[in-house]
Amino acid sequence: MRTGAWIGWSAGPSTITPVTEATPPRKPLTVLVYSDDATVRNEVRLALGPRPHPDLPALDYLEVATEPMVIAHMDTGTVDLAILDGEAVPAGGLGIARQLKDEIFGCPPLLVLIGRPQDAWLATWSRADAAVLHPIDPLQLADVVTRLVRGRVPAKN
Repeated sequence: MRTGAWIGWSAGPSTITPVTEATPPRKPLTVLVYSDDATVRNEVRLALGPRPHPDLPALDYLEVATEPMVIAHMDTGTVDLAILDGEAVPAGGLGIARQLKDEIFGCPPLLVLIGRPQDAWLATWSRADAAVLHPIDPLQLADVVTRLVRGRVPAKN
């Protein structure tokens, strides 16, 4: 399988091989991770790793601990996915998710982390695109993140 556009032939000492342009690396996806608890932010990063699926580009993490920083970064338009801790205090990720969906046209996908299965109705109220339970299951989180961002990634050539 070729990885780039064909641009000619190269003659070596014993063979003739096609020369292709290298496929440029894909731009990393920016993932905002919000929690007032550094342990939760670290768990999310460790669960997803540098790339949760081979079809996706690498992830760049943007860790924030306060609501004003979430809003400031989301307003830049450079975030591809936001993971918000619904258990954060004083501003919970569920309320922030609802605010972002109300205020940002074309809001990127939002994933909320919830503490109990009974909080699923709050995740629906928040208009988050997905919810994952604490404690974080790395396989489930990677699967949900992959589904959420797949539509935001240009197809491979």
